[in-house]
Amino acid sequence: MNATVPQAKQAALDVLLHNAAGPYDGLPRTAGWGYPEPYTRDLLISALGILASGNEVLLLSLRRVLETLARNQSPRGQIPSLVHDPEDRGASDTTPLFLLVLGMFRRFTGDAGLLSEPAARALQWMDYQSIEDRLLVGQQPTSDWRDEQWVLGQGLYVNALVHGYLKVLGLDQRADAFRLEANRADGRGFVTEGLPTYALWFYKVLRDPRCDVLGHSLAILTGLADPARAREILAWIEARCAGMRATGELVLEVPPCLFPCVLPSDPDWHPRYATYNQPGHYHNGGVWPFVCGFHIAALVAAGQQSLAEAKLRALTELVRVVRKSPPTPPNSFGFNEWFQARDGRPAGEDWQTWSAAMYLYAANCVETGTARFF
Repeated sequence: MNATVPQAKQAALDVLLHNAAGPYDGLPRTAGWGYPEPYTRDLLISALGILASGNEVLLLSLRRVLETLARNQSPRGQIPSLVHDPEDRGASDTTPLFLLVLGMFRRFTGDAGLLSEPAARALQWMDYQSIEDRLLVGQQPTSDWRDEQWVLGQGLYVNALVHGYLKVLGLDQRADAFRLEANRADGRGFVTEGLPTYALWFYKVLRDPRCDVLGHSLAILTGLADPARAREILAWIEARCAGMRATGELVLEVPPCLFPCVLPSDPDWHPRYATYNQPGHYHNGGVWPFVCGFHIAALVAAGQQSLAEAKLRALTELVRVVRKSPPTPPNSFGFNEWFQARDGRPAGEDWQTWSAAMYLYAANCVETGTARFF
């Protein structure tokens, strides 16, 4: 293990403790300074690092997030996009994340009945998110964590979350049926002819074969992808990233969130991308440390321990980089939000909660040799 990893783990814990109470009802901050708001998806994704840490302060903050979300749930069962604001709705991933993290928290604490009524309402909400009254759920463009990226119809990331919560809540028969549906190869599932990877999304005759690294990582972690496909997916990602490094499209040793990028010449390019989502930037192929944390966990789950260790070393160097001078006593690690793929520069906010949390989780997976909580 790289000697810097323990330092980075302590720095990540410091960031999480710093961010544990913010100005909105004392709920956690999304980032140390740039994002004081309690964004639901960020804080729920951060639960993996919090559970891995076992820190009592952080566990109490996570319980408070879950309980506040339950109070602010919509009458039909949707979980809001901001923890403290019941009127801020519209996200496709907050409700499945709530169910997934609640199931993990129940197992961790032994409190099997925690928030049972809100969970039932959330499950009912998700049951009605199907486009064709089938098992797979649908979504509107820019409604998941990629607020500048179009994901239309059935998206891999959100559906992998659904498979995850079905399993962690013990709904095994539904999970098995869901996995079979997702793996259909007749155009009505995520299997794409000629590729080991799943589609980023599909809807009717439309299909985007680009590689969603977070979606694939969750597909591996939740068992949506069987072990043989998981190994093929990870080998394909590694080979394609090596090719991008050879052409200068990627300078970092960890993968971008999406590839190949959407280019201005592509039919699915949107004019707004020219300002907010350039190739190799942000959601259009930027490098996100929290996504890299999931990727490392997926490598561990697939038995690729040596490669997981190498990626953790690369991620350790990445999260060290600081973009801005912090207004508090300096931390030697920046845990920035995202990086430009073609020059490796940080481009988001430092002390990002999910960047720190998913580093802790990835390090824990490598150290224990298992993808915990899935």
